[in-house]
Amino acid sequence: MNSYRTIVTRTAVASALLALAACTTVGPNYKVPDEAVVKRPEASKPFLGAAEKPFKSEPLPADWWKLYQDPTLDKLIEKAFATNADLRVAAANLEHAHAIVESVEEKKRPEVEMEAQPGYGRIAGASLGIPEKLPDSGLYTAEVKVGYQLDLFGKIRRAIEAAQADEEAAQAASDLAHVIIAADTARAYADACSAGYQLKVAQQSVDLQQQFVKLTGERVQRGRGIALDNSRVRAQLDQLRASLPPLEAHRRTALYKLAVLTGEVPANFPADVAKCEVPPHVANAIPVGDGAALLRRRPDIRQAERTLAASTARIGVATAELYPNITLGASFGSIGMIPGIGEANTWHYGLGPLISWSLPATSSARVHIEQAEATTKGSLAKFDSVVLNALRETESALTVYARELDRNAALKSSRDQSALAERQADKLYRYGRVDFLSKLDADRALAVAESAVAASDAQLASDQVTLFLALGGGWQNTRGQHAEKQHAAD
Repeated sequence: MNSYRTIVTRTAVASALLALAACTTVGPNYKVPDEAVVKRPEASKPFLGAAEKPFKSEPLPADWWKLYQDPTLDKLIEKAFATNADLRVAAANLEHAHAIVESVEEKKRPEVEMEAQPGYGRIAGASLGIPEKLPDSGLYTAEVKVGYQLDLFGKIRRAIEAAQADEEAAQAASDLAHVIIAADTARAYADACSAGYQLKVAQQSVDLQQQFVKLTGERVQRGRGIALDNSRVRAQLDQLRASLPPLEAHRRTALYKLAVLTGEVPANFPADVAKCEVPPHVANAIPVGDGAALLRRRPDIRQAERTLAASTARIGVATAELYPNITLGASFGSIGMIPGIGEANTWHYGLGPLISWSLPATSSARVHIEQAEATTKGSLAKFDSVVLNALRETESALTVYARELDRNAALKSSRDQSALAERQADKLYRYGRVDFLSKLDADRALAVAESAVAASDAQLASDQVTLFLALGGGWQNTRGQHAEKQHAAD
């Protein structure tokens, strides 16, 4: 009867512990705070700058670089995604975060420890209450221990929540790396092509000026000009030539950057890009979506939100330190002399809980809770900052690109007028209707106007990439590739 009551009592206690373990999780349950900027209605509205002609409210394509309809650019970004060193670092960080999740989840499972130790020696008879000396013999110990930590207050569950949120933040960081690499590759390609175009324009100005130098020299020899005219025209030629080396240096550095982005040493830059003289440009209106789509798409926003979730979960981990740790343990083994191995008197076992609770140290647990809460406040502030900056960057990129388009149109109009003035001045100069300085000034104005248009075209190409970077696309189709690599590694 007593044994029956003992069994019933123990079963009731075990059931109560399991029920408590199933329903008690200390610390706050995570949700995006109502006061977060991301929940403000105005954060999801259409962009102010998107109402202008160069843009449309359609969703941004995942592979935005294909809007350029440039096969060379497509291949460069594909290669960068496959070989870029920074993306490999991001992938390694993601694998590390996944391994941490697995290690934390292991704490939910029983821990099994096995030990076996054979040897030779003598057992002290006194240790067994025997006055005689025992004989030398082979000795052994063998034991299996099983331990299972009862997660009564959700410490392990909160730790898993935090680790999983960290893994999701690492995934967002990997996605962000893809966004940056795609934009950097497109920018390096655009810079190389733009520098090639500017070099072409500058060389054309040099060639035209060389013809004017030749014409002026002939006029001086025929007595229709003076030596000062020669000096002036040659000085202008040297000024035009001086613009070539910086442009060549800019093209080279862009090529070197492009090589490194695609996993090559700088000297192995793509030869076909070195010959490019047409900057990439999206001719049609650029699809930009709205604020709501941006908040869902930008990986840095998702990374900040997941970091906030991890910080919130760690408040629960710290709070659980206030309560006792209970581990159910069992051990089973054998110890004795090898000749008697397996005999009934060699076996031993033990079963029971291990309860540890450091009551005087609860002050340190409260300090840990305060630290976790402060970290969570900082994570929320960071989350708000990332959201606000994402909206600012996008609105700024829209405005800068639209205004550069206006500037480019004005510069082209100025260039066309300068070209007309140069043709008129050349004709009048040949017939002696205007002086040498008027012709020289018209040539100088045309060279400056051509250079300004080329520089503006280069800026437009760069501004487009900046806009795509702010919109945060380019990572969506890379998830499957990472999963395939992970599966192959496993």
